[in-house]
Amino acid sequence: MASRRDTSAADRAEWILARVRATPVGFVRSYGDVSPGAPRLAGAVLHDCHDPDVPWHRIVRADGSLARGARQRTLLEAEGVPFRGERVDMRTARLPD
Repeated sequence: MASRRDTSAADRAEWILARVRATPVGFVRSYGDVSPGAPRLAGAVLHDCHDPDVPWHRIVRADGSLARGARQRTLLEAEGVPFRGERVDMRTARLPD
């Protein structure tokens, strides 16, 4: 039987993954957008997620830099996400809440 703490952590992870899945094609969110107050938790959840249907590449750092480099950029560019140099243009591509 799972403890209350384990259930809470699992619920939080599912909530984060639901926010990631809700990020539409052509837009991005920051780790802090999908997990307010705990952006590192969002990174940990995405790191541990191996579901190919989760659009992990749409989650970037708050400054628009990419955690997963060239592979992530290729996926984002294919969706039409705009860049300014090496970073996502957050003024244009960030999904408004």
